[in-house]
Amino acid sequence: MDASETPTGTAAETPTRVESWTEWDPLRHVIVGRADDGHIPPPEPALDAKVPEDSDMRGQWGRRPQETIDRANALLDGFADLLRKRGVRVDRPVPVDFSQAVTTPDFHTPSQFGCMPPRDVLLTVGREILEATMSYRCRWFEYLCYRPLMQRYWEEDPGFRHEAAPKPRLTDADYHPDYLSDTIGEAKRLEWAAARHFVTTEEEPLFDAADVLRFGRDLVVQHGFTTNRKGIEWLRRHFPDHRVHAVNFPGDPYPIHIDATFSPMRPGLILNNPQRRLPDEQRKLFERNGWEIVDAAPPAHQTPPPLCYSSVWLSMNVLVLDPKTVCVEESEVYQADQLDRLGFEVVPVALRDAYAFGGGLHCCTADVRREGELQDYFPAG
Repeated sequence: MDASETPTGTAAETPTRVESWTEWDPLRHVIVGRADDGHIPPPEPALDAKVPEDSDMRGQWGRRPQETIDRANALLDGFADLLRKRGVRVDRPVPVDFSQAVTTPDFHTPSQFGCMPPRDVLLTVGREILEATMSYRCRWFEYLCYRPLMQRYWEEDPGFRHEAAPKPRLTDADYHPDYLSDTIGEAKRLEWAAARHFVTTEEEPLFDAADVLRFGRDLVVQHGFTTNRKGIEWLRRHFPDHRVHAVNFPGDPYPIHIDATFSPMRPGLILNNPQRRLPDEQRKLFERNGWEIVDAAPPAHQTPPPLCYSSVWLSMNVLVLDPKTVCVEESEVYQADQLDRLGFEVVPVALRDAYAFGGGLHCCTADVRREGELQDYFPAG
């Protein structure tokens, strides 16, 4: 199924309406990524800092093996079918040729990445879908995979606003050179994370959409490798009717995206990675508004899959379907058990063999519509 095809079943009968204010309201329309032509990108400053020093990806790049692409696509297709059967309309991106180089007046990189994780690129806030700046050079043109869908939504929904953040230049001035070493060591990385010294500089606004969590009138944004302070300030100015809160997690030596660290499940409940706890000062916003922050269950795996950027904490990268229902990767039995005990219906989904293409269940989706109106979940400020 490509972007021009209409899903069958109940979800297909729902007219297009772009609107989503939270991470947990009932999901009605979503984009699910694809693994087609997925690449391990060539070395570049943003990427090198984010690949763990002991990763099997160090020193290699190019198109991923076809059998892994086929397996990942089978899992993503299965996930899309599961969502359709639950009444969710599902759209898919249109992959481009990711073997093409990216060349601008400021940089050149020999190939691209893929379109498995739309959550990285697209941020839906209310009636708007915003294309993020991105901070990888290899992901400069990734938004093109979603433009056919954006055009379709524009034609079908007269209230839809399609926005794109200013494209950054991504010169060497955007990156701290001390992150280019292969032998920094975890202790130094943790020291830098605590000091909020990340690979990205403050040369220009940078942010990935997957660093933003939506709590109605409040947006919680992680300051880390892919989002800098200027990026957070840009979001604050772009969404003047929202309150934008910067957070960081000193226990994370590779702070890439927030959704394997801090996951709101329903009003009043958040899962927090126990190795990357929110600092006490930043917890006050949630505590004075009656939110409970619970340590997530441990991962079921000790290592990530082969050729995977992500950590084992994709275990908590779940997709909330509504405040009582959540999709969890089927092998993550500890996370599933915890959420069951917290009162959720847990829907198991096989996705682990697709992790290497860009992440877990939250990463491989982007909300188009969730039921629910704009609300204030932090009335105490």
